[in-house]
Amino acid sequence: MFNYAIDPAILTPWIPPGTELDFFRDRTYVSVVGFHFLNTRIRGMAIPFHRHFEEVNLRFYVRRRGPEGWRRGVVFIRELVPRLAIALVARTLYNEPYAAVPMTHRWDTSPAPNQLCTAAYGWKWRGTWNEMRISVRGEPQPMVPGSEAEFIAEHYWGYTAQRDGSTLEYQVEHPPWRVWPAVEARLTGDMAGCYGDKLAGFLAVPPASAFLAEGSEVKVYGGVRI
Repeated sequence: MFNYAIDPAILTPWIPPGTELDFFRDRTYVSVVGFHFLNTRIRGMAIPFHRHFEEVNLRFYVRRRGPEGWRRGVVFIRELVPRLAIALVARTLYNEPYAAVPMTHRWDTSPAPNQLCTAAYGWKWRGTWNEMRISVRGEPQPMVPGSEAEFIAEHYWGYTAQRDGSTLEYQVEHPPWRVWPAVEARLTGDMAGCYGDKLAGFLAVPPASAFLAEGSEVKVYGGVRI
């Protein structure tokens, strides 16, 4: 997870109706996030050849007041996966901005506790290969309460603007993750081509923070229009 401070005004076109930007210490963030999905099921069914795949997404953070208090969620600007069927299902069920592109991932692990371990996700966009790469060291640690890492990772709702002007709200469930802070984090490639010039300008500098998350089982519930 690579996290970048951004001018809130840049995100205005993507804010779904009924939500507002979520701030951490008066700053707004976008994140470039790489996932490796394993044993994926859609409504309980495993789709052959579509259970294990990479995803790289660009997202930001919003909130909406529910009956129990603030619901903190994410909004996706672009989500990239390697198979067309996955993108079509996500667009159909949630109207999420998915696209199918060639993708790769790599994990370098070391048995020595003080040696660097590297993870990388790559994707090809309009003829150019792009990559996010992180190096970490040691054992993962629980997120510190009130930290930037907790703010980034602990958003358990998703919000998507719909074609009719409404917003789809869906819940995401997973246990808190342990994380490794980055020793080194690099985002390379054509970010302007992937995300547009305005967003690319904020992604051109080193991230404000970067970390690798341990991951876990994740459940995504069906959406409700608000």
